[in-house]
Amino acid sequence: MTLDRLSIDGSVAVVTGGAGGIGKGIAKALLRRGSQVVIADIEEPVLEQAVGELSPLGPVEGVPTDVSDEQSVTALADHVFGAHGACNLLFCNAGVTSGGGGKPWQQEPNDWRWCFGVNVFGVAICTWAFVPRMIDSGRPGQVIVTSSGDGGFAPVPTASVYASSKAAASCFTEALNHNLISEGTNLRASVFYPSGGMMDTGLFNAQRNRPGHLQRVGEGTGRGSLTFEQLKEIVAEMRGEEPQVADLDELGEFVLDGVAERRYIIARNLDETAELLRARAEAIGRAEMPPGHDLGG
Repeated sequence: MTLDRLSIDGSVAVVTGGAGGIGKGIAKALLRRGSQVVIADIEEPVLEQAVGELSPLGPVEGVPTDVSDEQSVTALADHVFGAHGACNLLFCNAGVTSGGGGKPWQQEPNDWRWCFGVNVFGVAICTWAFVPRMIDSGRPGQVIVTSSGDGGFAPVPTASVYASSKAAASCFTEALNHNLISEGTNLRASVFYPSGGMMDTGLFNAQRNRPGHLQRVGEGTGRGSLTFEQLKEIVAEMRGEEPQVADLDELGEFVLDGVAERRYIIARNLDETAELLRARAEAIGRAEMPPGHDLGG
């Protein structure tokens, strides 16, 4: 069943991890296109600041939410459907790094629990809490999962946990979309692969929100938090030139173009991706180690 173009104007949208970074860019774009926006984020002071900043653009509210906790997400869904009567667009955007070392054997069990709790279980829990109600409404809708070329296409070898989580998110979204189609629903799923340069998203200092019971217990192997400026300096030194920085507001508009067209994959530079995937498929066909991703996303 082919569905018509999706209307953003007048829709009710939920954006997890929407108080900063890519999520904030998406929220801005939604408001500019006439959507009512609910931002769900774990960082309450930043959430309040984001809502205050975005309020002049349109109707927006913030709901403190831990996407890794089913009670928190259920409360979010109850609020959205109770206050707004619908959810047309669900952006599963919240994400963290593992905070562990670059080598797989330096990653502690808590690194896996934290990263997968947000990046994988967060997507699954949001789907569980929202999608049945979205289906029952009978209204057209879309679930958009933010993945990464790091894992979604091929792993960056030094980011084993993060890459694994994003591979899982991509695989889950594909399975979700197959089921939404086969069940004859008016919903579809999209997987979004951010691109366009380095992104000031707070991903590399996500440790600020790491729960106490999921802290690392070892010493000397963890990755400390990095500000965006520190990360830029490291990348510039590695490459010998200033890195390109993505315009997150423009990226938000790009995402909504893909959502409106109901694209399954929302990404740029897919010709380059196809070359990488072709090389990987050929290597696997020869029973060889496939090439990894050299940049990540």
